[in-house]
Amino acid sequence: MISLDVLADRFINYLLVEKGLSAKTLESYSRDLVRFFVFLKLNNIDDISQTDTAVILSHMIHLRKEGLEARSRARHLVTLRGFYRFLMQEKILQHDPVRMVDLPKSALKLPDVLSVDEIQELLNACDKDVSPAGKRNASMLELLYAAGLRVSELISLKLNDVNLEMGFVRVFGKGSKERIVPMGSHAINKIDGFIKTGRPALLKGIASRYLFVARAGKPMTRQGFWKLLKQYCLKAGIAKNITPHTLRHSFASHLLEGGADLRSVQLMLGHVDISTTQIYTHVARDHLIRVHQKYHPRG
Repeated sequence: MISLDVLADRFINYLLVEKGLSAKTLESYSRDLVRFFVFLKLNNIDDISQTDTAVILSHMIHLRKEGLEARSRARHLVTLRGFYRFLMQEKILQHDPVRMVDLPKSALKLPDVLSVDEIQELLNACDKDVSPAGKRNASMLELLYAAGLRVSELISLKLNDVNLEMGFVRVFGKGSKERIVPMGSHAINKIDGFIKTGRPALLKGIASRYLFVARAGKPMTRQGFWKLLKQYCLKAGIAKNITPHTLRHSFASHLLEGGADLRSVQLMLGHVDISTTQIYTHVARDHLIRVHQKYHPRG
């Protein structure tokens, strides 16, 4: 009999080596497995072959009684599905007890987005600051919206990740997966101006491979970028609770509203599963309904 801890280690190593998942995702999987194993030990189960569908259902009910929300329980079940698929693949188990267990139903949470006008106001607020740091900040916000980047992807960009002549940015997303995302003329012009004047002024002779440099040529932190975003929102008079991810949501929603196909948006966002991208179709659908009601003669 292989111990539960050894099975977990083998599974996490498989996710790291074969799937290339990020450290954050691996931590999430590990926490879910630890929670599951604690439940098994409380029920005197120390052999994974003793688990059946009834055990999995009991565990899910236990999570609900502990107050875990449907969305978190669904993520937890996804971890267990992956774990048991791995055990089947490795011939450790002959049956999959999770296969018949459905994901918990959860209310659809639509992402918060800014309107096109609000985006314009935000970017205009950046343009008023012509200092080297101001040029950097304006370039970062423009690119965040232009390419729909995650904030972690934005702050870790290297100088050679942007191709201004061809108009694209190379991004390394979750699991170090590379993708190429186009960026518009506004972002290209902002970044070009920053590289020529703002960046050298910030570096003061220090060498750095990072595009958007902060102190001593190091990249800006996530918290630092969030702080400056809130400052520019205040200047723009935007009262919504905005996070860097709001600009990514807005990027996707505005593309779909403009007629972009879902598959293209999925590729630009770097989503592995298109079902993740489909959340934005609900936002775009609301927009289409409003347009229909406003302009259709019998709307």
